[in-house]
Amino acid sequence: MATKSEKFSVDFVMGGMAALVSKSAAAPIERVKLLLQNQGEMIKRGQIKRPYKGVGDCFTRVFREEGVLSFWRGNQAIVIRYFPTQAFNFAFRGYFKSIFGYSKEKDGYIMWFAGNVASGSAAGATTSLFLYHLDYARTRLGTDGRGSAVNGQHQFRGILDVYCKTLSSDGIVGLYRGFGASIIGITMYRGMYFGIYDTMKPIVLVGPLEGNFLASFLHGWSVTTVSGVCAYPFDTIRRRMMLTSGQPSKYRNALHAFGRLFTLRVSKHCSEE
Repeated sequence: MATKSEKFSVDFVMGGMAALVSKSAAAPIERVKLLLQNQGEMIKRGQIKRPYKGVGDCFTRVFREEGVLSFWRGNQAIVIRYFPTQAFNFAFRGYFKSIFGYSKEKDGYIMWFAGNVASGSAAGATTSLFLYHLDYARTRLGTDGRGSAVNGQHQFRGILDVYCKTLSSDGIVGLYRGFGASIIGITMYRGMYFGIYDTMKPIVLVGPLEGNFLASFLHGWSVTTVSGVCAYPFDTIRRRMMLTSGQPSKYRNALHAFGRLFTLRVSKHCSEE
């Protein structure tokens, strides 16, 4: 009979393999998302000549200019990142729970809520401190288009080339550009998730819906979606900041990046009217 540690190891590996397969299957969508999210910065740097008209246009242009395998460009960084992320999250979550683990019944809702947000944010921030550079490499490779690049060649040959060129031009700071915006996004996501989930659960999941699988699933999905949408601007800011590593012009901080992006969108909207 398997021991608890053996069962955990098997579950960890099997869960990891399933997650890697699903993430690899979704890699084309993730790359298109990165291109659409960062196309403003890419146009400014001369990586693409004109903006994408939408998801369909982005898929078509990437396929025509770079081929089908390019949809998985940078996916190896996700594969490398997954297992350490889960291991760090497991270790840090327990540690910070022991520090911020308040009881709703004993300490009250406010302390319990604040403890959940603090422990989740601290665990996420600490994990990011160790693995953020892999997310940086994924972003740089995913937005490194060949079709409109100089001489039709990619800027980076692979993950190691991303590290070498970034360290040469910007040092270790270049690998962590946008880290502050990432931490703000993590904190906002955790706060929104726990706040909305716990607030809406006693209102929505009552009566015949209490204990109903579909209702619980839709409730969790809705909360996750709303939280993700609210935190998404910080993801955009951090990735835009990532793309300035190795460039002469950089955002000073997340607030500067937000101001520049906001001003750009307002001026573009006004010019279209």
